[in-house]
Amino acid sequence: MSLPGGAAHAQKGPFMLSSPDLAMGTFADKFVLNGFGCKGGNVSPALVWQNVPPGTKSLALQVFDPDAPTGAGFWHWTVYGIAPTATSLAQGAGNTAAKLPAPAYGGANDYLDTGATGGNGNYGGPCPPEADKPHRYIFMLYALAVDDLAKAGGIPKTGTPSLYSFVLNKGLGDNLIDKTSFTATYGR
Repeated sequence: MSLPGGAAHAQKGPFMLSSPDLAMGTFADKFVLNGFGCKGGNVSPALVWQNVPPGTKSLALQVFDPDAPTGAGFWHWTVYGIAPTATSLAQGAGNTAAKLPAPAYGGANDYLDTGATGGNGNYGGPCPPEADKPHRYIFMLYALAVDDLAKAGGIPKTGTPSLYSFVLNKGLGDNLIDKTSFTATYGR
């Protein structure tokens, strides 16, 4: 149910995010990158959430690997502008813009322009270096009191995931209502 201004009506309980595809806390081959030495299907996992906080006007998703040997981690998937009435992203939603619920749009990831994601530029599955300990992949869903994150943050829609993360975690101030996350792992 929506409140005036398009905000979602909250349900009882904590804001929660999970994935039926990652229920065991790790990635099956279907969700692993097909590139850079990995042979997965590169299909984005399904995500579900519940109890969107009152006053939410949009949701944002970011998936980050803090264990990547880059000095700055690695961004695997970003989706912005998710309607507050949405309760999930279907399996494969990160593989084509047409599968995202309107008005959501996929942002950049760190595979951008490598060709490793099959040209979708949105979801890029895990592919940590061989012999590394399993990496952590943090799925973070943000509830926002703004309709347009890019406009509210004064950044371009084509901004990097790090720039969006700064706006989400610091730049929006009180317009960040709440956030929820879960972590899955993968190693090879």
